[in-house]
Amino acid sequence: MKRYKFLSAALVAMTLVTTQLPVYAQTADGTTASTASAKRAKHVKAKEHKETAEEMQLRELKESLKVQQEQIDALRAQVAAKSSDVTTAQQTAADAQTQAAAAAASAAQAQAAAAATSTQVDAVSSSVTDLKTTTAGLADTVVTSQKKIEDEINSPSTLHYKGVTIQPGGFAAAESVFRTRAVNSDIATPFSAIPYMNSGYAHITEFNGSARQSRLSVNVVAPMSWGKAGGYFEMDFLGAGTTSNNNQTNSYLLRVRSAFGQVTTNSGFSFQAGQMFTLATEDKKGVLAGPGAETLPPTIDPNYIVGFNFGRQYSLRVAQSFADNKVNVALAAEGSQIILASTSNAPGNFVLGGAGSTSGLFNSTGNGVAAQNYTDNLAPDVLAKVSFDPGYGHYEIGGILRFFRDRVYPQSSFSTTNATDSTVGSNYMTPGGGFFVSARVPATKYVDLALKVAAGDGTGRYGASNLGDVTVRPSGLLEPLRDAQGLFELDLHPAKKLDIFALGGIEYLQRTTYLSSTGVQVGYGGITTQNDTGCSLQAAPGTGGYSATTAGTCSGATRAVEEGNLGLTYRFFSSPTKGRFQVQLIYEYLTREGWQGYTNGTSFATATTFGAPKATENMVHTSFRYYIP
Repeated sequence: MKRYKFLSAALVAMTLVTTQLPVYAQTADGTTASTASAKRAKHVKAKEHKETAEEMQLRELKESLKVQQEQIDALRAQVAAKSSDVTTAQQTAADAQTQAAAAAASAAQAQAAAAATSTQVDAVSSSVTDLKTTTAGLADTVVTSQKKIEDEINSPSTLHYKGVTIQPGGFAAAESVFRTRAVNSDIATPFSAIPYMNSGYAHITEFNGSARQSRLSVNVVAPMSWGKAGGYFEMDFLGAGTTSNNNQTNSYLLRVRSAFGQVTTNSGFSFQAGQMFTLATEDKKGVLAGPGAETLPPTIDPNYIVGFNFGRQYSLRVAQSFADNKVNVALAAEGSQIILASTSNAPGNFVLGGAGSTSGLFNSTGNGVAAQNYTDNLAPDVLAKVSFDPGYGHYEIGGILRFFRDRVYPQSSFSTTNATDSTVGSNYMTPGGGFFVSARVPATKYVDLALKVAAGDGTGRYGASNLGDVTVRPSGLLEPLRDAQGLFELDLHPAKKLDIFALGGIEYLQRTTYLSSTGVQVGYGGITTQNDTGCSLQAAPGTGGYSATTAGTCSGATRAVEEGNLGLTYRFFSSPTKGRFQVQLIYEYLTREGWQGYTNGTSFATATTFGAPKATENMVHTSFRYYIP
């Protein structure tokens, strides 16, 4: 701008000089210098004229002015050009400002567009990331699904047949038992029949090996829109036929362990019917029977252990779950049998059953006696149970209601002979029952504790020792015997493949006796009739071979049976698709204690007491099993 101002000032100055120069260039006669110059030129042509000094100065001045005029014109042209450049520059600046504004607007738009683009880029990037994640997830799903399909083809967990799934199970077993007192039994031990010392068998050891506990099972499930239905079948070879023996082929029979159908709705209601473990048997969770649902002691003996409550029998069971399956309630009607305990001086005026009819598919012999007896039952046993699974352990409480019925023929006086008038008999029903509770707690990651207790009147049949349910009064009416069972279990898990366990159990049966009108004592463990003076004496069997008779008098009514065992289970191979191999070793110590006896009298006043008989048993069980996956 300073340059432009200088040029403008110079232009003004030159303009002023230019306006004054014509005044000084006029001649005396008023003509201008240009006019005079023209005339002189003509005059020169006409006549050569010598310039004077003044004329020369004037001429030089004119030429100088001309040069200056030309410079001024050039300056004017330059100023004009500069002015044009300024205008152009101003216009350019204005245009530039306009363009700058437009550029700013465009920049703002671009920035907004960039922001939008950035948002879109972020969204696209997020979408791409999600897509990558989804793609990776789909890839994993495809791989997992492919592996699952391959597993289902190569090693399916269940077999699919029509609309149901079928899951086989079971194991092959090679097991043995060594006993210090012979009981002439396979790996199943008759706990209440351990011989007293007056028997020759109490002084003979026995060893038996067996594969009869090998087991087969199949679980069938039919999915429904409202729930599921199906059935479970389980069998082993612990049945014995008339030709079964250990002499050569050990051809024992396949027998039913469990066989039942079930229906379960989505609302938690269940119905089961068939042969299954009794409701009194502890379950792992809930109250429903099923493959592996019951909590069995880790024993090899198929009679389990003293103090354990079990039975496999007909049952019709309904159940309902509450509180997200944390509370379950069940009610069952179960097949019943009455175990008549050994009764002293039992009257001959009652009947409660008879020997099995072979045409009715009952055994006529068995259980170590000439005739296998069955009771004629009035009604099934009724059991109820509530289980709790709060997330820490499993707890149960339940009850049993039983109905004991016999036909009695009254007589004017007590007699142990048969009644003379069979037309005066009447049926009598005596109720019995009891309760059971259990708790199983994971004390630590490596330790589990369990306790089970049961007691009642006439519930001895539900104990593993099967001590008895009732005795009989002198009148012929059945009298339930008070009984109690208890079992404690400690399980250690020091390693994934190894379990170490200790169990202790007891079963008790109360002495119950009555005096008849004639003073004769009747009942279980009769005081004056409990003569055990010969329980420690031995005698020759009389007939050699397969009969070790007892010597002297030994009533030996059992008061309690106790058992403790210590064992381990080692699973040296376990695969969900290949199966499991395991070995077990268990040591067991068993005692059978009789009620204290009296002798030398027929009444309390004249009788003499002596110690109760006692039998002991040491056993070692071994087992090798392969479990079907």
